[in-house]
Amino acid sequence: MDSVRRRRHLDDLCAAVVRAVAGRARLHYEAGRLYDDARLVPVRAPHLEMDAAASGLPARRGVVDAVALRLRFSDPALHARLMPGDPVQRLVFEWLEQLRVESLAPAEMPGMRRNVERHYRDWSDAYFGSGAAESRLGRLIFALSQIVWTRLSARPLPEDIADFVQSTYQRLTPVLGPAFIGIRRHRRDQARFARYALDIAREIARRIEIEVETAPEPRRQRAGARLLALDFDDEAEGASPSSAGMATWRADSVAAVRYRVFTTRYDQECQAADLVRGELLRVYRARLDRRIVSQGVNQHRLVRALRAVLAQPQCEGWDFGQEAGVVDGRRLSQLVSSPGERRIFRTNRVVPVVSVAATLLIDCSGSMRAAMELTAVMVDVLMRALEQAGAVTEILGFTTAAWNGGRAREDWLAMGRPSHPGRLSEVRHLVFKAAGTDWHRARRPLAALLKNDLLREGVDGEAVDWACARLRRSDAARRLLVVFSDGCPMDTATSRANGDFYLDDHLREVVARNTRQHGIDICGVGVGVDLGTVYPRALAVDVAQGLDNAVFDAFVRLVDRRRR
Repeated sequence: MDSVRRRRHLDDLCAAVVRAVAGRARLHYEAGRLYDDARLVPVRAPHLEMDAAASGLPARRGVVDAVALRLRFSDPALHARLMPGDPVQRLVFEWLEQLRVESLAPAEMPGMRRNVERHYRDWSDAYFGSGAAESRLGRLIFALSQIVWTRLSARPLPEDIADFVQSTYQRLTPVLGPAFIGIRRHRRDQARFARYALDIAREIARRIEIEVETAPEPRRQRAGARLLALDFDDEAEGASPSSAGMATWRADSVAAVRYRVFTTRYDQECQAADLVRGELLRVYRARLDRRIVSQGVNQHRLVRALRAVLAQPQCEGWDFGQEAGVVDGRRLSQLVSSPGERRIFRTNRVVPVVSVAATLLIDCSGSMRAAMELTAVMVDVLMRALEQAGAVTEILGFTTAAWNGGRAREDWLAMGRPSHPGRLSEVRHLVFKAAGTDWHRARRPLAALLKNDLLREGVDGEAVDWACARLRRSDAARRLLVVFSDGCPMDTATSRANGDFYLDDHLREVVARNTRQHGIDICGVGVGVDLGTVYPRALAVDVAQGLDNAVFDAFVRLVDRRRR
């Protein structure tokens, strides 16, 4: 939990820096990625694709400051209008624009200048030391970045790197010498800079095309397939730019596809209790009750703690006969009859009121089987405590009705496997307890979580959207969604047909949209994992250690708005 809070605090600090430099109030970081409201702000320069979270605070500072400079000094509309169509030219043009804005770090911000310079030098050292620059294509693109960086920043290169790029510089100068001079002279004028940047991009693309076409067939195939990912590792064995922080971009054709569903024909929303025989459900409920008793959770203490953090002050009438406050007109006559009377005022009667609609959404995928019993215990305890504290609760779950896509995938195959089909599965949304159901009546259906053959795969994004749509029906002052999961979405058929990150990207988009547009508080409880990369606030629970009061204390802190 501490690590999640630290990461969230770091995201808030980074966002404050970017907002201050760029002057855009809606910018915010979530899980290390920058968003403008709900839209992801892309980072398209290879040296900024370094895993800053893994590389430490200095790398994170450099990336954040570099992105802030891009937002402040680059006109995106002008940049998009001048952008070349060729993929390699686009890549070079993007990189040159990023290096341009980094060279414009204000003199009155020496810390920012040091951060971006240090980050670029660290990236250069890592890439150079990995051996990735030993290939001809790797040497060309690496040398280009060094030449442009030293021209724009007027800073010397390290001696070993300067020696390494010298031969490439001598080959490029006869053709690109005027362009190298032009980018330095016009680095403060984006439009004029772009003319020379386009010349450089076209020449580099031409040389790369020649290199790919003249390479032996196996190398040519690898270079052509990896060109857009900037993976120029065609000669250095075991070395790749990605290992040194070079960008490993997903193909734009996949990333740009909006989330869609191939067919909803087989989707289900059902009562969980209807999927389990009555006698078996009674057995599961008895087993769950025994496990709850063995945990020894202090239920009354938990109820008091939840009521304290969920309650909000609310006016409920007036207290009359007070010695201070608002003058009570009905008592003014007392001043005549009793001039010393002071109890002629009234004050608002403020009482704590819990106006909360809380949904507990459970990931019912196969990977949750080992931890599902303790997850059910935690959900059961929280359901009772939240209801007793005054909140209205709903317990939902999500899984699929079949493995590996089921009938949805079969329909897709029958249609000839069209590309980017979207979600290919039979989603099944489960209702364990509806918002209007008393928690006593919901105890038995909740035991259906112990039926292992209900647990298959999970499409988290659609489940979160579904749960949020149900929450929006409530008129409660606060709407809270808590997702219990052991990791990222996993639906085999969908991932194979659309890309590994298709479901992950959709989940993040859904969480951001419902948080910002609908004001729903979304938290994640990671069952043995940290969900901080997905949910704005997250709690990691080690179920192998069992559940004790400390776990529920951490949950109380998770839902406490004052700790944001």
